[in-house]
Amino acid sequence: MKKFLLLFIIPILIFILGFCWFSVNSKSVLNEVKYRDFLIIKGSSASQIGNKLKKEGFIKSSLAFKLYVQVSDKTKKIQAGEYRLSPGFSLSKIVSELIEGPVGVWTTVPEGLRREEVAYRFAESLDKEDKMAFIKEFLQSSLGQEGYLFPDTYIFLKSVQAQGVVQKMRATFEKKVGESLTQAIIVASLIERETKSAEEKPVVAGIIYKRLKAKWPLQIDATLQYAVGSSKCKTSYTTCNWWVPLTKEDLEINSPFNSYEIAGLPPSPIANPGILSIKAAIYPEESDYWFYLHDEKGIIHFARTIDEHNANIKKYLGK
Repeated sequence: MKKFLLLFIIPILIFILGFCWFSVNSKSVLNEVKYRDFLIIKGSSASQIGNKLKKEGFIKSSLAFKLYVQVSDKTKKIQAGEYRLSPGFSLSKIVSELIEGPVGVWTTVPEGLRREEVAYRFAESLDKEDKMAFIKEFLQSSLGQEGYLFPDTYIFLKSVQAQGVVQKMRATFEKKVGESLTQAIIVASLIERETKSAEEKPVVAGIIYKRLKAKWPLQIDATLQYAVGSSKCKTSYTTCNWWVPLTKEDLEINSPFNSYEIAGLPPSPIANPGILSIKAAIYPEESDYWFYLHDEKGIIHFARTIDEHNANIKKYLGK
């Protein structure tokens, strides 16, 4: 009989102790509400989030957090981003805030985008009510900074102004790249648009510098696409294709970015390059090549002479 009572009482005692433990650890750390920022990185697990909340003083127990979100099946509902939390919140309130969603959102800016494309990407990801107003402010704030808006993954409050985004991107450029080298950044922007892989970037950089030294026209399609895009997409930032395939008529466009007609570098960058393209522009690779093209699969083919290049065009592009 005593053994039976023990088997009955022990689970009840464990339950009561567990309930008391959870109740204590579910209460707020502080009695006053003081807001602080809390960042959840993409891919964070419930354990990692709980440990970080505990370490930064938002909750009393990381284990209590993990148990709560798992039992209530809320683990997958927590999004990455920046939150405004308080140690004055209870555990349930903390979780409720995390489920509601971040006040700051992640935006990834890939390499090779124009300022207009970057502006549109942020207007979309930040879910701006007046997207066109944000885009226009971004373009005004970033005037003359094409090439210096560093491609990266950023997190901003949804209320951020376009000027703040531009300042952060430029500051990131200065931090990652350092002192601005005007010619190198222009060349890097060409490399970014003209190459597909990291391995080919230094070789293409070497070809560009060889052509410049020989006073050859660069004949880079991306510069012409930039000129065409600037002409055709003046009023349709949100729907325009900035990098359309070129036509024969485009080869004759009157623009300082027409590298088929004008020798030398374009007057400014044509896109915002990433660090690999910038490094390639600063440390080009010497070779015997003067020409290159990409086939339909994106594989690059180099050539030493115009005859080799024409043969590659016929072989890989069927022209």
